Amino acid sequence: MKVPYVRRAVNERADLSAFREKPGVRVYVGLVVIAISYIIGWPAVALFGVLSVYFSEPRILLVGGPAIYGTSHVVFWVGIYLAGARYTAAFFRWGARRLVERLGGGRSDEGGPRVP
Repeated sequence: MKVPYVRRAVNERADLSAFREKPGVRVYVGLVVIAISYIIGWPAVALFGVLSVYFSEPRILLVGGPAIYGTSHVVFWVGIYLAGARYTAAFFRWGARRLVERLGGGRSDEGGPRVP
């Protein structure tokens, strides 16, 4: 296996044990901020589209749509930052290990050979 990240994930049997611990307040705030980003994403763009048609003013959508969508991305990344990279990293390591195992390039759940 040529990718060191994936090799380490397989050899160390990366799992989701980080999710067993009780998250702190910061993680919950981050998850709420992420949920807010979804609310202000496409629904807000759709609202601008409706307002644009209602007022017969296409500039509402042309300017407001990208602006609110960009804002929702910034809010999303703030939420990711607050929720913590630890959980994201644990999930991606586990996902990489599972993908390689499913494709037949790593250890099986029964404990096959280690990846060189």
